[in-house]
Amino acid sequence: MGILQELLQDIPIPQMVKVKQHFDDEKIDHLGQALSDKLNSDHIQELIRPGMEIAIAVGSRGIDRLPEITATTVKFLKERGAIPFIVPSMGSHGGATGPGQTAVLEHLGVTEESVGCEIRSSMEVVKLGELPNGLPVYLDKYASKADGIVVINRVKPHTAFRGRVESGIMKMISIGLGKQKGAEACHQLGFKYMAENVPKMAKMIMEKKPVLFGVATVENAFDKVTQIEVLEASEIEGKETELQAKAKELLPKLLFEQLDVLVIDEIGKNISGDGMDPNITGRYPTPYAHGGPEVNKMVVLDLTPETEGNANGVGTADFTTQRLVDKMDLETTYANGLTSTVVAPTKIATTLANDKLALKAAIKTCNILDFTKVKMVRIKNTLEVSEIEVSEPLMEYIKEHPEMELISDLYELEFDENENLK
Repeated sequence: MGILQELLQDIPIPQMVKVKQHFDDEKIDHLGQALSDKLNSDHIQELIRPGMEIAIAVGSRGIDRLPEITATTVKFLKERGAIPFIVPSMGSHGGATGPGQTAVLEHLGVTEESVGCEIRSSMEVVKLGELPNGLPVYLDKYASKADGIVVINRVKPHTAFRGRVESGIMKMISIGLGKQKGAEACHQLGFKYMAENVPKMAKMIMEKKPVLFGVATVENAFDKVTQIEVLEASEIEGKETELQAKAKELLPKLLFEQLDVLVIDEIGKNISGDGMDPNITGRYPTPYAHGGPEVNKMVVLDLTPETEGNANGVGTADFTTQRLVDKMDLETTYANGLTSTVVAPTKIATTLANDKLALKAAIKTCNILDFTKVKMVRIKNTLEVSEIEVSEPLMEYIKEHPEMELISDLYELEFDENENLK
């Protein structure tokens, strides 16, 4: 027996019970029609003239019904006589290449065939100017030549900073449309100043180039669109602040104030830019964001196939497994930190041979006197938290909580022959 096995052999793993967390699930059923109605309002129609070439900025996030939203926008512009085209707007994602960014859109279901217009993808940018602090402001080359720009994005809380606007239309304008150079510039001075720099960069771009309108969505806790708005350029900043507040209210969460151990089965870039959403785990990559439960020790067990080895976020956890580390593409993972300038999440957490040892290590180090009373929660990933597993000591708390219910009896966690969770 090795020294680690010896240190951990007597640490008990608690019995677990399944729990349902209840969130608001209101959503827009006829989304295309709802968007079409807002696009066809008089003040939006008046912005479009026949023959205008219009760049539509579409990003790399898995936004609910993105192909439908994009296709509806394309159809509206064509009906007004414009010539729309898609510009991938995702900073350095897709390997920071034109074909790579087109491939990211294709993976999300946005192709020339599915949305009905051309995709023009390049990493070339033009420099529009500099902010007073010296940061350069860039814009995609194709968008810079267009007669108009339209931006599609979801509004949601950011994972590394807090401000009046966080993730949404203005961030898409400043970072997404800025491509790799814009993303790098916006991150250059760190997340401490991101809440100032994102809107300042976006406003400079809107002053110098014809941003016509933004299509902004807010999603419920189940990642379904619950609100969609079409915002003229002059409305974007003010209305996005309101949508941001609503998005924070609807955010899914773990309905606990404090946990000894949080176990996350999988992380990945398809789950969150941070591998796992810090708004849910309470663990943030920077000191400039906050919220969520206080978690003493956190364990991540595996990577999603879709993340293709990008393990950004693993360093935010305390423990991980050898199988996760074996799947890491270090170059891709480290590129994430080099672009964002936040490198703690790309470190490798303390690595154990299997799931059982990783769980025992977290329990051993979670700073409680009686290990049989560990308050532990297990989730599949941070996108799926409506059904979770919790340890026995949390049962009384759940019985009294109006938004949670027990949906199983207690059971032992099952491990396979390699001592990984089944």
